[in-house]
Amino acid sequence: MKLTCFILLLLAAPATLLHAQQTQKPPLHGKHWMAITGKPLAATAGAAIFQQGGNAVDAACAMLAATCTMWDVLSWGGETQALIYHPKTGKVIAINALGVAPTGATPAFYKAKGYSFPPEYGPLAAVTPGTPGGLCHMLAHYGTMSLQQVLAPAMEMAKGYPMEAQTANSIEREKALIKQWPYSKTVFLTHPGEKREAPEAGEIFVQRDLLATLGKMVEAEQQALESGKDRKQAIMAAYDRFYTGDIAREFVRGCREQGGLITLEDLARWKPVEEEPLHINYKGIDVYKLQEWTQGPALLQSLNMLENIDLKAMGYNSTRYIHTLYQVMNMAFADRDFYYGDPSFSPRPPIKGLLSKAYARQRVQQMRQDRNNPTVQPGDPYPFEGGTNPFLSLLKERMKLADTAAPAKPGQVVPKHDAAAGPGSIAPGEADWQQHDVLTAAVAGEAGKLQHNALAAEAAYQSRLWRGTTTVEAADAEGWVVSITPSGGWMPACIAGRTGVGMSQRAQSFVLDPVINPFNVIAPGKRPRVTLTPSLALKDGKPYLAFGVQGGDTQDQNLLQFFLNMVEFGMTVQQATEAANINSEQLWLSLGGDSLKARLPRPGHLLLQAGTSAQTRAELEKMGYKLTFRQRTSGPINAIYFDREHGSLWGGSSNHGEDYGIGW
Repeated sequence: MKLTCFILLLLAAPATLLHAQQTQKPPLHGKHWMAITGKPLAATAGAAIFQQGGNAVDAACAMLAATCTMWDVLSWGGETQALIYHPKTGKVIAINALGVAPTGATPAFYKAKGYSFPPEYGPLAAVTPGTPGGLCHMLAHYGTMSLQQVLAPAMEMAKGYPMEAQTANSIEREKALIKQWPYSKTVFLTHPGEKREAPEAGEIFVQRDLLATLGKMVEAEQQALESGKDRKQAIMAAYDRFYTGDIAREFVRGCREQGGLITLEDLARWKPVEEEPLHINYKGIDVYKLQEWTQGPALLQSLNMLENIDLKAMGYNSTRYIHTLYQVMNMAFADRDFYYGDPSFSPRPPIKGLLSKAYARQRVQQMRQDRNNPTVQPGDPYPFEGGTNPFLSLLKERMKLADTAAPAKPGQVVPKHDAAAGPGSIAPGEADWQQHDVLTAAVAGEAGKLQHNALAAEAAYQSRLWRGTTTVEAADAEGWVVSITPSGGWMPACIAGRTGVGMSQRAQSFVLDPVINPFNVIAPGKRPRVTLTPSLALKDGKPYLAFGVQGGDTQDQNLLQFFLNMVEFGMTVQQATEAANINSEQLWLSLGGDSLKARLPRPGHLLLQAGTSAQTRAELEKMGYKLTFRQRTSGPINAIYFDREHGSLWGGSSNHGEDYGIGW
């Protein structure tokens, strides 16, 4: 009761009082450095590197390696996306270490196997691994330490670390799929044949094959140093061993043995890409995102639309504010769903037009003020970059897809990857799943089966919508700032041979039909359009915020609101990470779902924080919204705020997961 009253008070509080509100986790303060990521042990790895004299890039690489080793909703075979602020040049650098579709990965190949989209799990969901190459590239070019130093915490973990409940329970839930893949079964199911086959929370989890793989990379680096190579060349020697040496050969053998497509040539041809980030200016703040192979520009489009609207006058999470955010996000995501894709392939997405301030003004004029617009479609950005839209006929054809009925929404559930309870405790989300099990067990007969199926379908939808990753945020006194949103190879992961490396499942974010998105049709060598979206913001040319969140298609929705919470409503960084958000489901799912129906937008479906007032609920329902409620309305948000007035760092890490930070 007290918590509910506190939440209601916070929702109603004017911006001037928000500074006085307490948070459920304390803010972090540091003078010298800040390290924040998805697991406490991984944050400790970053802190250890800082204490040894490393810079923010060194620490970020150590945290990335540790989270991969801990299977923090990703693994070493996944992908890495990063933004780095370089204090000596004053520039923001974008690192694209997303894998590509392998040889033979064509629409015809998947359609011949009966797929409407590339599969959700298994070898045919894999793109080439990007994280090892991305880590090596960042460390070699912008770090100061050796690969051996940076991988030391991860290698210690591979020798054996106490597994936390979240990962342990995820393995147990997914063990039926894990048993299909021999190498995964050997690694993850440490108690075969027992009632619980996965590790227990707190059990020492050993990964001998992964330790050997990381050891080979360090060995290659040391051999290069002994032969007279410099630090950068030695790190890239480790890179070469992973992508062209014995590690590559075993990875490919293990992948293809289990039915995958990746070849040695695919690994050898792949390279991480250093590219220009995209950015816009919002009321004097420059906000940076990766290019349109991510969903990041959707946040930039949203800010462009919101720039000329007096959000502060509406009031934080008022009915007008929620409606305005929902409509703006729907337009940005409609553009994302049709126009975003790998810019290195033809046709090239019209990103200049999409990020035009004039285009944003046009989109705002199209927004309904009185109620939800369930038929929001992609706009036409081509005139705003001096071109003619070649896909107008395709857009008309695409509109017919909306006639396909979207699944009904039976009630509130929480994605299963949120369940993180340990012995004697119930985590946020675990209670909902226990309630789901009770409800399922209580119903009987044909009606009971229908209710069970509806609950299961809704649970699957929410899991795909919110499917997690992790984030890595690091900053140091010299001015280096790093924001990373890595992912891929989550549970249930298919491990490639004796490498200990789980393969990515990112191919599922491609489409097979250009009617859905002509820029994101799968092709060999192409990167899928991903949800992964690190963020940096500069003010007066200096770092202002580094921020990221896990949560699939909800990432840029929640990051948008986090940013506005600070800029418009004066919240501290910790308050902004914990604040109540809204989530729209009026978008195409990017992950999972093996049918068109499973991925369709759900117009008007709106997630609100459970403490939302009865008046606001009633007003939104009159405006055509279908409401659900949850205590948690965001994935774990991690952020660093740069306090120029006091010369210090503030860290924020929300109370919505196991994310953790350390500052000094």
